[in-house]
Amino acid sequence: MPQFPEFKLIEVADRDLLHSFFHAYQPETSELTFTNIFIWREHYQIHWSIFKDWLIIACHSGGEKCFALPPIGPLPRMEVTRNILQWLKEERGIKDPSIERADSRLVNELAGSSEFIITPTREHFDYVYQTENLIKLSGNRYHAKKNHLNKFRKTYRWSYEPMSAEKIKECMQVAELWCRARRCHEDMDLSDEANAVREILENFSALKVQGGMILIEDKVRAFAIGEMLNQDTAVIHIEKADPEIPQLFVAINQQFCENQWSKVPWVNREQDLGDEGLRQAKMSYHPSRLIQKFRIKLPIT
Repeated sequence: MPQFPEFKLIEVADRDLLHSFFHAYQPETSELTFTNIFIWREHYQIHWSIFKDWLIIACHSGGEKCFALPPIGPLPRMEVTRNILQWLKEERGIKDPSIERADSRLVNELAGSSEFIITPTREHFDYVYQTENLIKLSGNRYHAKKNHLNKFRKTYRWSYEPMSAEKIKECMQVAELWCRARRCHEDMDLSDEANAVREILENFSALKVQGGMILIEDKVRAFAIGEMLNQDTAVIHIEKADPEIPQLFVAINQQFCENQWSKVPWVNREQDLGDEGLRQAKMSYHPSRLIQKFRIKLPIT
């Protein structure tokens, strides 16, 4: 294990060790899973280290973009938070270092201290839904969603299956269809997302995640991948569908929740990243709550 200030690039072989830190912490924010940091490791150049009893995750995608995620481990965390920010500034040369995606738990620990500047980052707030609502789509507020689902059910000869290694190639093809429709090659963020999707599919078994697929006439046309975030919340990391069948997005959402997460009270569908279209789509499912996240900095001296 690398000891702070030594870091190592995250690898799939680190899964069980790092997962043990996250599981003990029982996070509410979607970033704090091994799967998330692994599939985005190239985009952010994610490294990890151990400082005493805490897991430290530093994202270094070049120059001023270097930041850290909140330290994972026992309370209190004021000292380790201070040390991370000072290390970013003094050892990595970051003029304005920050800890990003910090949860309310860490913010509450630091409350009242003048050592830190804390600001909410709305674009990173996670959307959490009552699983029963996503399955049943009951009531007037879900009327349009229910109509889309019913139309899909009546129009196509379809089936739902748990994701299997034999179908990974077909899931890749669905992801490529979606990417071509969105012109991923012209958008660096979408290109990096496509790479994250490829990573989770190629390492599906090693990451120990759960997946579901919708097949139309025995061919995969949509899939979703998620896992348990904490003891009563599942997190959906990836959801892709053939863009030529709009109802598929409602169908895979509903079917994945019904078949995989029906015994879990809550589903976290991650953030909107400030994209207005994505924000409207997530709000259209009527989240029960938003999980706040924050940026933590040192005062400018």
